[in-house]
Amino acid sequence: MDFSTGHGYLLIGGLILVGTGLLILSLIVNLRVAHSVRDDVRHREKLLEYYRNIFSQLGVILIGIGVSLFIFFFQQNYQDQRRRETDLQQVLAKLAARIARGAPLVESLGEFDALLDDGGAYVSPELGGTNAAIGAQGAELGKQIREILLVERDVDIRDFDILNLSRDFESSFVVNELDPTLWFDIVRDESEIKYAITQLTLDYKDLQDAIGGEPIEVAIANHETERKIKHEVLDIFYDADLLRQRSRRFLGRACWLLSHGRSFVSLAPVEAIEADARSHQEWIDRSKPSLAQTKSGNGDCFKLLRYGPAS
Repeated sequence: MDFSTGHGYLLIGGLILVGTGLLILSLIVNLRVAHSVRDDVRHREKLLEYYRNIFSQLGVILIGIGVSLFIFFFQQNYQDQRRRETDLQQVLAKLAARIARGAPLVESLGEFDALLDDGGAYVSPELGGTNAAIGAQGAELGKQIREILLVERDVDIRDFDILNLSRDFESSFVVNELDPTLWFDIVRDESEIKYAITQLTLDYKDLQDAIGGEPIEVAIANHETERKIKHEVLDIFYDADLLRQRSRRFLGRACWLLSHGRSFVSLAPVEAIEADARSHQEWIDRSKPSLAQTKSGNGDCFKLLRYGPAS
C-alpha cells in the first residue's frame, strides 16, 4: 500500500478508531450488565455479557492490527527513506565520476572543432552549410583528409562510451523521481552518442577504402575517386558534429544536475539545454547563459565544455 498518498494512514487510523469505539461500546454494555445484576435479570445479564465480550475482543483485535500495521509500515518507510538517501549519494558520486572522466574526452573534441568550424560555424550540407569544412576541394580537400586521419589517430572515439548516465540511474529509486522528459532526453542523447561512435568507426574505414591505399594527392586527382572521398569526408563530418553536440550537451546537463546536489531529482528540464538546435554553435550560444551561471566544483559548467568561438 502506498503510504505517500495518505490512504494507508487513513486505514490505520480507521482501524484504531473503530477498535476504540468498540471498547467504549463494551464499557457502556458493561454498565448495562451491572444494572442487570442489580435487578437480578439473569437472562439479560448473560446476553449483555456476551455482547460486551464480543465488542471488547473485536476492539482489542482492531486496535492491535492498527498498531501493528503502523509499526510495520513506519519501519518500511524508514528503510525505504534510508535506501533512497543511500541511492542518492551513490548516484551523485557516480555522476561526479562520469563528469570527471568525460571532461577530458570532451576537451579532445577540440580537434574535431578545428576541422568542422574552419571558416565559420559548421552546419551540415543538408541544412545549407557552406563553410570550409564542407566546400573544400582539390588541394584543400587533400589537406583536410590528412587532418582527419590525424584526428582518427589522436582521438579514440570508443572512449566516449563512458558518457552513459542512465546506467547509474536505472537500478535505483532515483529514476522514478526524475522528470520523464529529462529522463527521455538523457537516454536519447546516450543513444545518439553510441550511434555516432559506431558510424564514425565505419566512416573512417570507408574513407580508407575510398582512398584505396594510394597517396592522397593521387587519389583526389581522379574526379570519380575524389567524389567518393568527398562523400566519405562529409559523412565523417556529419557524425563528428553529432558526437560533439550530444557529448557536450551530456556533460553540460550532468554538470547542471550535480550542481543541485540531492535536489536534482526534482528539477524540470531547462529549455536552453534540452531543446534541439539547428547547429552546434546555435546550441552553444543558447545554453551558455544557463550553464555559465551554474557552478560545480571550481568553475562553471560552460567552461567544462572547452569550446571556443568559431573562427
